[in-house]
Amino acid sequence: MGELNITVQANPTSEVRHHATDFPIPLTIEQIPRRLASTIPSALRYAFSFPALLAAALVGAVFAGARVFRVDPDLWWHIKVGNAILATHHLPTADQYSFTVSGQPWLAYEWLGDLALAAISRIGGLIGLEVLLITLGSAIVIGLYWLATIRCGNSKAGFIACVLLSLLAGVSFSLRPQMFGYLFLVLALICLERFRQGKPGTIWLLPPLMVLWVNTHGSWIVGLIAIFFYWISGIRELRVGNLTASPWTPSQRKGLGVCFLLSLAAIFVTPYGPRIAISPLEYAFSLPLNVKYIEEWQPMAFDLISGKLFLAILLIVILTQITMRLSWRLEELVLFIMGTAMACLHVRFLMVFVPFAVPVLAVIFSRWLPRYDRTKDKPLLNAALMACAIAAIIYFFPSRSALAGRVESKFPVRAVDYLQDHVVPEPMFNNYNFGGYLVWSRGPEHKVFIDGRGDVYERGGVLADYVRIAGLKPDAFDLLRRYGIQSCLLKRDEALATALSKSPGWRRVYTDNLAAIFVRTQPWN
Repeated sequence: MGELNITVQANPTSEVRHHATDFPIPLTIEQIPRRLASTIPSALRYAFSFPALLAAALVGAVFAGARVFRVDPDLWWHIKVGNAILATHHLPTADQYSFTVSGQPWLAYEWLGDLALAAISRIGGLIGLEVLLITLGSAIVIGLYWLATIRCGNSKAGFIACVLLSLLAGVSFSLRPQMFGYLFLVLALICLERFRQGKPGTIWLLPPLMVLWVNTHGSWIVGLIAIFFYWISGIRELRVGNLTASPWTPSQRKGLGVCFLLSLAAIFVTPYGPRIAISPLEYAFSLPLNVKYIEEWQPMAFDLISGKLFLAILLIVILTQITMRLSWRLEELVLFIMGTAMACLHVRFLMVFVPFAVPVLAVIFSRWLPRYDRTKDKPLLNAALMACAIAAIIYFFPSRSALAGRVESKFPVRAVDYLQDHVVPEPMFNNYNFGGYLVWSRGPEHKVFIDGRGDVYERGGVLADYVRIAGLKPDAFDLLRRYGIQSCLLKRDEALATALSKSPGWRRVYTDNLAAIFVRTQPWN
């Protein structure tokens, strides 16, 4: 039998693969994270990307600011009204919490926000309210970051713009229905920006959003104005210097017009009917005392840090435009100017200026900052840092006793305890900032002189009288006599408390670090 001779031709490529499979070459330390990252699913890589890490950093900053439990005096009467609605299944149409305007027409225009606050308070108490404050603040800041990023296409520029403007936005971060309105405004601008970038389906979220908004907070009128300016800015093409207006396609123009009309019709989708549309206009044009004396309605204070930061942002925009000659869309420039003017008139409207300014600032910063490179991302490191942030939030979350202590430092908690245990004659004059807490803790059985519902008190003439009494005008004591005041709950160091402590016919029956209670000891002449 002959010899079988088979010749096999060598294949270097196969040999290398065989050896590489059987005997893997060890990875260097630098290659291990990259190899592990390549095994992570794309969805997780996106969740643990560098832009997501920046969003987590913003949430951490919100938590650091919200740990102080910044509570507006109006929170308490909002919760009380929400609890009354939950209990009776009816919305109020007249005042039932005061003896000064009792029975006068009053509508809970922010009833849906009141319900949300009341429900959270019932479920979680102070802890639940703190969680809600942090959640709303985080959602607003992340929304601002998203809006800035999709406008300029640069997450780093969006982050820097958001950080800078969040220092101004934080002025409005106090727990009350306006936080919902702030979030709705940011979401509406995101929908409009995505529509401008060719994603038409997003605008159909605006009409249902507007229905929620109209029933939650009066800032809905700003959202309606924003939709209108986006619509008319694309009616026809415009190029004037650095100002441009790109025309909508016929389908875009029709869709946005229908969306605006549906959003306008949302005014009628309320339990109060079209009367709810009067609220923003009433505050703007027919309540001069509220505008004059309520702190948040004051003009921008340029001597404060917030005012200086506001001016610095305007200076950045102006100087950049002079040196770089950037092009701007008509609608974003109009909204930026409108937000600037509103913030100068009333510090309350910083909440309007910030979302109108953040895309503008992001476009400017995108000229100086490199774009995010996904190939250089380190999702494992990002995930570790995000986990540390979550752990820090959990560890440093304030306890129930700490939150109660912060409430006690600002509101007359111990004075109300005294009123529960002692007979104090009424009617009682109270400090304006204490009125909401009295409504929440003792109403409607205890009737207040005044609280944060400035509209009904100004219409009834009570706000004007309160200003004269608290300001110790010459007729202050005569006004107390006319109202038949038998006791007063005041801040311990305010002017009227000092005057009563020196006046015959008045005796201080209680005092603590915050509040004092005075009782009338002689009948009025």
